Amino acid sequence: MRTRVKICGITSPRDAQAASRLGADAIGLVFYEPSPRYVTVEQARAIADSVPPFVSRVALFVNPTAASVRAVLDGAKIDLLQFHGEEDPAFCAGFGIPYLKALRVRKGLNLLECLSPFRGAAGWLLDAYRPDYYGGTGETFDWGVIPVGLERPVVLSGGLTVANVAEAVRRVRPWAVDVSSGVESTRGVKDADRIAAFIEGVRNADV
Repeated sequence: MRTRVKICGITSPRDAQAASRLGADAIGLVFYEPSPRYVTVEQARAIADSVPPFVSRVALFVNPTAASVRAVLDGAKIDLLQFHGEEDPAFCAGFGIPYLKALRVRKGLNLLECLSPFRGAAGWLLDAYRPDYYGGTGETFDWGVIPVGLERPVVLSGGLTVANVAEAVRRVRPWAVDVSSGVESTRGVKDADRIAAFIEGVRNADV
């Protein structure tokens, strides 16, 4: 199986084009204002319009209002939604396009119990937990707690870098990996060489 790659926290058309050119399957746009990678609808439109065919555009939200999600969908070309907060299944499914549900993994958490209400999701994204962050922590979690054979495709996130992504792919065998800070030169600015090396690490682990 070929592990898909999402480059999240894209803030410019240049970075979107670089990620696409280097082999990313998806780019992520963050609509969570506290994030240093936050983009406005206007910025997102320019980024989304720069993405070539067959690269998915993913909109990331944390506890948004329905109106704010619709404003993004009306203003930019989006293929997939990604919810990182405490959104319920009905909310996530209420916009007519596929969605990912993220879960921040911490010790003692029952993943199956937390994720089973979201069986309608296109996939389940597993990220590291910090009480003050909704993703983008740059930290890993214990991959050994991920049950084998989850009923939805797993997207692995949290602290992935060029140094550890091959090991992560070999151990977890996720459907996809999701990286943001691990391929940046500065916060919110992607580094093409790091993206290339990250994707190469994924491809080598797929062999």
